[in-house]
Amino acid sequence: MGSRILIVDDEPNIVTSLEFLMRRSGHETAVARDGDEALAAVASFRPDLVLLDVALPHRDGFEVCQQLRADGWDALKILMLTAKGREVEVAKGLAVGADAYVTKPFSTRELVEAVTNLLAADR
Repeated sequence: MGSRILIVDDEPNIVTSLEFLMRRSGHETAVARDGDEALAAVASFRPDLVLLDVALPHRDGFEVCQQLRADGWDALKILMLTAKGREVEVAKGLAVGADAYVTKPFSTRELVEAVTNLLAADR
């Protein structure tokens, strides 16, 4: 059985494609469309991995990631998936606790590989 993946993005087209891609790879998915929803969804859905955008309403992805780590979600894999790809942003994402950082536009094959590798690291 697949893992549980929370998709956090406010762009409907991206959410739809990520849901399709993750479900096709055998994963169960849930969606949050802003930073506050993301924190609540982690607590209720208890995902194995979060695909986290940076540019979100209410709280950005950096804040969400930092809050999850501060709240003790150390085993949760966090993959930041964002258009913000400058070196300083990548460094900030990793510094606040992201396990991986992928920039948009992304290759679906590379994204699936990154998700698979992150999830396999625990097994």
